[in-house]
Amino acid sequence: MDKGKFITIEGGDGAGKSTQIPFVEQLIRSRGHKLQVTREPGGTELGEQLREILLNFSAGKMCDDTELMLMFAARKQHLYEVITPALEAGVWVLCDRFTDATYAYQGGGRGIDASRIEVLEDWVQQGLQPDLTLLLDVPVEIGLGRTGKRGEVSDRFEQQQVCFKELVRESYLDRTRRFSHRIKRIDAAQKVDAVQIRIVEEFNAFADNVT
Repeated sequence: MDKGKFITIEGGDGAGKSTQIPFVEQLIRSRGHKLQVTREPGGTELGEQLREILLNFSAGKMCDDTELMLMFAARKQHLYEVITPALEAGVWVLCDRFTDATYAYQGGGRGIDASRIEVLEDWVQQGLQPDLTLLLDVPVEIGLGRTGKRGEVSDRFEQQQVCFKELVRESYLDRTRRFSHRIKRIDAAQKVDAVQIRIVEEFNAFADNVT
């Protein structure tokens, strides 16, 4: 049995992930693939508990290293319970964020050295990487404008200062340049239909080579 393919969606606040993930799900299913849709941090019972801590911890300041290790703890459980079994069973996996987000938020935003993240990445993932990553990229000021219109209570990461968000975006763009074979930047500042046209182009270019 052929292994499934692992596709991730990345992007900063207000990039439109919640809108585009169902669209990508539809694209995958339209080709007849079985699909597991999941998210990080989270995806498992334990992972969702860790997600709640990571996003809403309020009992003082969480140490940056603690944040990083909790992210990878949730990821290991996610891989163990959901992602790896699905891929081995030939099921495609669509995940809202993965390790690129860790390099962006904990690396770029928090300033943790990438070499330290790489150690955890190698240990936890054992070489597993997404087959395709779609980066929904939007300038920080546009993203802030979009999230401000939601009227929702923001989490720990959404509450960060603009300079933090700029560092996150630059880290994402740097990884796109470094891993251009896997990470495809989508200009998410465009209207939804224009974004989806670009998503279809990138997805079809990928899927046509594996099906």
